[in-house]
Amino acid sequence: MHARAVTATLFNHTYRPPAAATLAASPAPLPFRRVAIVGGGTAGWMSALTLARTLSARGVEITLLESPTVGIIGVGEGSTPWLRGFFDALGIEEAEWMPACHATYKCGITFDGWSTRPGFERYFHPFASMLDNLTMTQFIHNVEARVAGADLEAGPDRFFIAARLAAGRRAPKPAENFPFDIWHGYHFDAALLGQFLQRQAEARGVRHRQCHLTHASIDERGNIAAVHTREGEAIAADFYVDCSGFAGLLIDQALHTPYVSFSGNLYNDAAVAMPTPMEATIPSETVATALRHGWAWKIPLTSRFGNGYVYSSRYCTADQAEFELRERLGLLDADVEARHLQMKCGRVTQHWHGNCVAIGLSQGFIEPLEATALLFVQQTAAAFCACLERGELGPEARATFNARVNEHFEGTRDYIVTHYKTNSRTDTEYWRDNAANRDVSDPLKKLYALWMAGKSIAAGVREQAIGKGYPVFSWYSIMAGMGIFPDRAGLRAPTAAEARYSMAEIDDLLERSAANFRDHRAVLADIPRRRQGEALQIYLW
Repeated sequence: MHARAVTATLFNHTYRPPAAATLAASPAPLPFRRVAIVGGGTAGWMSALTLARTLSARGVEITLLESPTVGIIGVGEGSTPWLRGFFDALGIEEAEWMPACHATYKCGITFDGWSTRPGFERYFHPFASMLDNLTMTQFIHNVEARVAGADLEAGPDRFFIAARLAAGRRAPKPAENFPFDIWHGYHFDAALLGQFLQRQAEARGVRHRQCHLTHASIDERGNIAAVHTREGEAIAADFYVDCSGFAGLLIDQALHTPYVSFSGNLYNDAAVAMPTPMEATIPSETVATALRHGWAWKIPLTSRFGNGYVYSSRYCTADQAEFELRERLGLLDADVEARHLQMKCGRVTQHWHGNCVAIGLSQGFIEPLEATALLFVQQTAAAFCACLERGELGPEARATFNARVNEHFEGTRDYIVTHYKTNSRTDTEYWRDNAANRDVSDPLKKLYALWMAGKSIAAGVREQAIGKGYPVFSWYSIMAGMGIFPDRAGLRAPTAAEARYSMAEIDDLLERSAANFRDHRAVLADIPRRRQGEALQIYLW
């Protein structure tokens, strides 16, 4: 079976086709004919494309209402591999959208300076691929032996092909004769991506209206009756999608949906961003570097580097954050404009409320450390469409939908909290407070307790009883990558059973495999069109 063509099971984390790609032969009748999407940007136009793919053929009119004066937040310029499935499902080639959005490939994320433990100051978190099935057992085995006190290599970098590609600034696109596809994400210009998606949506029948929306009115059943413009016009639809960003024009301001803040365990609430020129070679990774009061991102585009500093305003001012970032980038005296952004981390309790579903920043946000913003947009929109296809539109379906989205938010939050909770920096109050923070969910407390007791967390993560939303290798990567191991008097020599795997053989396998991948810049200059019928298929949730 060709490694690039079909569904793959990766370490108990299975990717299957999106729900919208397997439509029922006789889809259930819909109780609405008009859908209004409030807000544009990446979230609005991605939602429009997802809805159009499901609804346009069934005669549903989709209109996106967008203010001409509201800009795109665009904090993150990176994605998870799920974005690849989004474009595949729409039949949009990389050669179509990547050059238009100054996009590059992303093999994973390097975390630099989060740990001060010797030998664990920096680690790479990959997107796992089929080839890693040849080294995953060795990685898990070595980590568990290291947790038990054996002196073995346990950092993730030497076990994954993506780490080799990133280190060599290679693209995750193999030579024609190499049978392993590499699971990857992307970096892109957020504003250009929104514009590209708009053109695609309009070409597929989505209507676009520019208007200054002020508020929404509510009918006697508690549903949204219409949205209103500054000019006095009332625009009515049967169903509404709130993509209005942090403003939450519908889900918050009109429907007053309760909000759950994550500020108790995710302290960052602001960011400052500025560009720098691209280098001669283009990296194929995001770098997240710990600074005094947060962390800095460095994201490569074909045209520039995107740089930013995500920080907590409880610990430093906007001016202090900008100074620290400028100093880091060598831009203290440069005439480069800094862009300041405000964020709030948390989620609404009901993403689908009455005749409205919130998608994007209006439904919630978890800081951009793991580049999950577009993932939530994509999965929420597709899961909603799956409900439509099944005809599941009643209160029970809404409750199930909301519970699953909330669970996804909680699981992602727990994984990101772990980056902060496991840090070993002591240079500022910010890092000391993060390490000492006890505002941790019960499942995460259980995961930590098992790990520090020297017990395997693999079964609990596979069953999604703990560590929800992330596969086993991700949890082993972060815990081992940060050097989190039970306290012991000293490492002992491994037993013969523990030392059963040769790191030299693993290094040789991955080095020979990496030789089948080209320089990143060279691949971007000649992006090959996907072969006919070739696709990656993924499961939602």
